[in-house]
Amino acid sequence: MYRGRFAPSPTGPLHAGSVVAALASWLDARAHHGRWLIRIEDVDLPRCPPGMAELVLQQLAALGLVSDEAVMHQSQRLPAYAQALGQLDAQASVYACTCSRRRLELHWGSEHMGPRPYPGWCRLHPITPKPALPSPGGGDIQADGVAWRLRVPAQPIAWVDRRLGAQTQAVDLEVGDFVVRRSDGLWAYQLAVVCDDAAQGITHVVRGEDLADNTARQIVLQDALGLSTPAYWHGPLVWAEDGHKLSKQTGAQAIDTADAVQTLNAAARVLSLPEAASGASLGDALAAWVAAWRHRWVLPPLAKA
Repeated sequence: MYRGRFAPSPTGPLHAGSVVAALASWLDARAHHGRWLIRIEDVDLPRCPPGMAELVLQQLAALGLVSDEAVMHQSQRLPAYAQALGQLDAQASVYACTCSRRRLELHWGSEHMGPRPYPGWCRLHPITPKPALPSPGGGDIQADGVAWRLRVPAQPIAWVDRRLGAQTQAVDLEVGDFVVRRSDGLWAYQLAVVCDDAAQGITHVVRGEDLADNTARQIVLQDALGLSTPAYWHGPLVWAEDGHKLSKQTGAQAIDTADAVQTLNAAARVLSLPEAASGASLGDALAAWVAAWRHRWVLPPLAKA
């Protein structure tokens, strides 16, 4: 059975770009007659203002986008991440690293414009004695100055994106061994999202194109942990007037939920879907977009003729 999700980070309220991702993931789930889940990605708690997760859920509900199951919060899943790190360590897939960001910046230099993969210093020269893993309980955030990196395979990672087509990335050359637990004690996004997708039984991931670059790293982690790989669809982004991707970091304004249909109409245009008919109710608008989405992204080509 199809199981999709929308996973906002509650560092600020929803903006136009996040609504596009939310609507696309919801439509894909409904078009497949599947389940749509919400996961609050608050693993980086210091960046999440109190009450922001509740505000995001209220905004989604006002748009008619409500989770089919209980909402998952990453901040409540720290023991699961510690368990996954323990599994990776038991199979020698990770190693401790004390390299600072400053050291890496000095290594590459400000004029280096290409990929900046981790040079593998702590892989080639392991730290002795080996630092202890985080507590199996995983509930405490302890900044011990030690990061844990995944040993990345040397072969390229290939997958097929439902929208972008065939993709490949040489993670070892473009990224290098990447961090799964940070030196400040926080869990890295890549490990958390892979563990959470598996725990929620996610079969299809629908998200913005800016996250497509993460896919290869997540596939590497899925393989290392013995987890299945979902199907991926990466959608168009919303751009600010200055040409940058609209985001909280660039001052994106919170959405107006007073007129839900008009807010979703703007997202539908980005997704190349027809605008809702004038005066359409929220329910009718969503139903029309589900039908349009099914025709474009779900039905086989011959059925579209």
